[in-house]
Amino acid sequence: MPNPAAQRTLADMRILLVLTVAVFSLIPPVFARELGRGRYENVRFGYVAGIPPGFTGQGESDNGDGQVFDQSAKGQVLTVWGSHFLEADFEAEVAARIGYAEEDGWTIAAQTVTPRWANFSGVLGQRMLDARMILLCDGTSYAVMTVQYSVVHAGEIKDRLPQLEDMFRATGC
Repeated sequence: MPNPAAQRTLADMRILLVLTVAVFSLIPPVFARELGRGRYENVRFGYVAGIPPGFTGQGESDNGDGQVFDQSAKGQVLTVWGSHFLEADFEAEVAARIGYAEEDGWTIAAQTVTPRWANFSGVLGQRMLDARMILLCDGTSYAVMTVQYSVVHAGEIKDRLPQLEDMFRATGC
C-alpha cells in the first residue's frame, strides 16, 4: 500500500514543478524585449531608459540629471533627463515643455497628455522629434526622453518607439 505522506510529497513536487515552469516561461519575453539594447539608470531622479543598439552615450551630465546618446552616422539623438517641477503640476510641466519645443521652431504634430505620462511629436524642416514624459515616484519630479532624427530614418525610429516607451519608467516606487 502506498504511503499517503509520500503521495502528498510527490503531488507537492508536481505542483512546484508546474509553478516553476510557468514562472520561467514568463521571464524570457521580458529579456527578449530588452535583448540587444543597453540600459541607462538615473539614480538621482529614479528612472530607467532603454538605449537602442548603435547609440553611444556621451557621459552623464555634470549635475547627474541625465545623458545624451547618439548614433552620429544616422544623425539620431536620444536624450533623457529628469527635473523637479517648476510649474504647478505634471500637466503644466508638459505644457511648458511643449511650449519650449515650439519656441525652438518645432511644429507640434501630435500630443497625448495624462496625469502620469505624456507623448508629443513634432517636425522642424527635415528633422523629427518624439518626446515622452513620465511622472516620477515622488510626485514632484518628472523624466523626459526625446528622440530626434531625420525624416529619412522615420520608419526605423517609429518601429523602436513602442519598446523605448515601455522601457522608460520610474524606479523605486
